[in-house]
Amino acid sequence: MKTLSGIALLIILVVATNLQAKSFCGELHGDHVGPWDFTNSHDRVNLPLVEGGHFTAEVKNLISGSTGSIGGDIRYTLRAFPNHYPALIAIAKFRLRNKSADRQRDQMYSVECFFDRAMRFRPSDVTVRTIYANYLHSLGGRQGDAMEQYQAAADLEPENATVNYNLGLMYLKEKDYEQAIVYAKIAYELDFPLPGLRNKLVKTGKWDGKLDEEVRDEVDGNADEKIEVEPQ
Repeated sequence: MKTLSGIALLIILVVATNLQAKSFCGELHGDHVGPWDFTNSHDRVNLPLVEGGHFTAEVKNLISGSTGSIGGDIRYTLRAFPNHYPALIAIAKFRLRNKSADRQRDQMYSVECFFDRAMRFRPSDVTVRTIYANYLHSLGGRQGDAMEQYQAAADLEPENATVNYNLGLMYLKEKDYEQAIVYAKIAYELDFPLPGLRNKLVKTGKWDGKLDEEVRDEVDGNADEKIEVEPQ
């Protein structure tokens, strides 16, 4: 009986947490256009309408707003397409550029909420989690949260070379060389083209795999730190 009571309490807590997230970050369906799926060919017929009015090149590059403020136009885009990859990247960059105010008045939601909405909308969307992980990584002090999102992305799509590469980099920074090598090998077995992670592991003396002479001659200074996914 005690076990059943504990399970019931856990279910109540989970449901309450989900309801709280929806309340704080807003319902996905409301008095606005959408929500539409950025990856769905049928839904994408609505892209010209949304992007033409609100997500212009100036908005995407954080130069100026289209119908008002930059934040307002990005908000409109993300309410219409919660998993709009370029808009999520733009709002993340906007936040990093304006660190003094996470939730601008015209944005309605915090950056964290926009990612929460995107993940609630499409929980299995690996690109959303990768963009979110990159954002958390850029904040500094949120490496654990970034690692969690990279790991979730790798679990969802284990044969994604970029995700495995980024996860390997995160483990390397945490000095967990064993895990870094695991994900590095997966990435390179999937033909990931950049040698940065492998070069860094060679420098630590932890790399236990063969290294081609061509890679050995690469300039270590060109090693990349992170791949930021920005679909066109």
